[in-house]
Amino acid sequence: MLELKDFMPINYLKKEKFTGSHQGMRFRMEKAELDGEERPKLKVTVWPEPYGYDATPQDEKTETFLEFDADGLSKGVEWINEQFESQQLRWKAVSRG
Repeated sequence: MLELKDFMPINYLKKEKFTGSHQGMRFRMEKAELDGEERPKLKVTVWPEPYGYDATPQDEKTETFLEFDADGLSKGVEWINEQFESQQLRWKAVSRG
């Protein structure tokens, strides 16, 4: 299980994207400016290995948008863990090759 301490703080995400992987699942957190929204959102995306974000087709990615603050970051980590648990066969199929 991934923990909040393993992620970059929200101040880092103001300028950079954060990516990582966990047992066949890749993830990315980034600041997102959405049309019609006054405040930025935290975009959190997961997808199966082996490819990076840009090389993976959009239909293989699952994403959510949260508040761009420390609470949103914490909820983002929880969401990544939920995705890992709920789609275990998807990640294991990739890690087995």
